[in-house]
Amino acid sequence: MGIVGNLRAALAVALMAAACAAGAQITVAQVAPLSGVLASTGKQMVLGGQIVFKAVNEAGGINGQKIQHLVLDDGYKVDETVRLTREVLARPDVVALFGFAGTANIGKLLADKVLDEGGAALVAPYTGGEPLRGADNRMIFHIRAGYADEAEHMVQHLTTLGIQRIAVMYQDDGFGQAGLAGVEAALAKRQMRLAAKAGYERNTDKVEDAVKTIKAADPQAVIMVSVNRPTAAFAKLYRESGGGAMLLNISVVDPAEIVKLAGLKNAHGLGISQVVPYPFMANIPIIREYHELMRKYAPEEAISYTSFEEFLGAKVLVEALRRAGPKPTRAKVVAALETLQDFQLGGWNVSFGPRNRIGSRYVEVTVIGSSGKLLK
Repeated sequence: MGIVGNLRAALAVALMAAACAAGAQITVAQVAPLSGVLASTGKQMVLGGQIVFKAVNEAGGINGQKIQHLVLDDGYKVDETVRLTREVLARPDVVALFGFAGTANIGKLLADKVLDEGGAALVAPYTGGEPLRGADNRMIFHIRAGYADEAEHMVQHLTTLGIQRIAVMYQDDGFGQAGLAGVEAALAKRQMRLAAKAGYERNTDKVEDAVKTIKAADPQAVIMVSVNRPTAAFAKLYRESGGGAMLLNISVVDPAEIVKLAGLKNAHGLGISQVVPYPFMANIPIIREYHELMRKYAPEEAISYTSFEEFLGAKVLVEALRRAGPKPTRAKVVAALETLQDFQLGGWNVSFGPRNRIGSRYVEVTVIGSSGKLLK
C-alpha cells in the first residue's frame, strides 16, 4: 500500500472514530446566570441538571449515547442571553435547550424569534412570566406554575388572614411587571387595590426609594417580585427602618442566600411561594432520588428548591430524549415532549400536549423560620 496509502487509511480510521464519537453523545445547552445578581441561583440551576445527566451517563446514557451538558454564563443580561442562544443553536449537535432564567431574557428570545427559528425546545425555564406561557410559544415547556398562579395563592393566603392593605415591591422589567400584574389581578378579583407599589432597577439592589415609598403607605403585607440581592436588601432596610408588615416573595429566591445577606433577624418570617414540592423531606420517591443523587454527585452542596426544580426539569428532558429515539433531532424532541401527558415522576407529575406547554400549576407557601431554615 505504501507510506502514503497507510497514512490515508489511518486518517480515514481516525475520521470514522471521530464521527462515531460525535454521534455517541446528545448535546443539550443551558444558558444560565453564573455571575451577577442571580449567580447563586444560576449555580443551583446548573447543579440540578448536572446530577441527572451524570446519573444517566453513568448508567450507559440514552440509547447508548451520553448526554453532553453545555453550560454558558449570560450574567442575567438580556443581550448576552440572546447572543449565547444564537451561538448554541448554530451548532447542529444541540438538540434541546434547558433551564434558562429571566422573564425579560426569554421574552427577548421570543420577540427576536430566536427559539422559533432555531427549532429547539427550551425545557424548564426558571421563570413564571405569563407572556411566555401562551399556547403560541411552542418551543417553551414549563414545569412550574406562573407568577399569576403564585400571586393568586399569596393574595388568597393573606386575605384569609384578614389582611387588606397589600403593597408590591418589584423588579422594573418583564419579570417584575408580570408579578405585579398578577397581584393586581388577584386583588381586583376581590374588589381590592394595591396600597402601594415601588420598583427598583434590574441588575441592582438599589431599593432605598422602594423602602421609603412602601413604608410611607403603611401596608399590612408586602409581596416582593424580586431576586436574591434586592430581596435581601429590601428586607434588611425595611426592617431596620421600623417596617412591620408581613413580607412575602415570589418563588425565584434562595432563602439561604437571603438569610446570609439580610441577616436572620431581618429574614425571619419572610414567606416564599413555591412551585415544586418541599425538597427537604424525602417523603416521596422523586425527592428520595434527588437526595440520593445529591449525596453521590454533589455531597458538599445543600438541598435547595432551585436545584430540585431543575432536577425535575432534567428528568422531564431525559424522558423526552428517550422517547425521541436513537437519533434525536430538535423536532423529534419537541414531538416527544408533547407525548408527556400526565407523566408521573414518583409522586409529582407534569402534563404537556400539542396545545399545552404548562406542565404544572402547583403552588404552596413556605416561611423562613427562627433558625433560618425554610418551613412549610
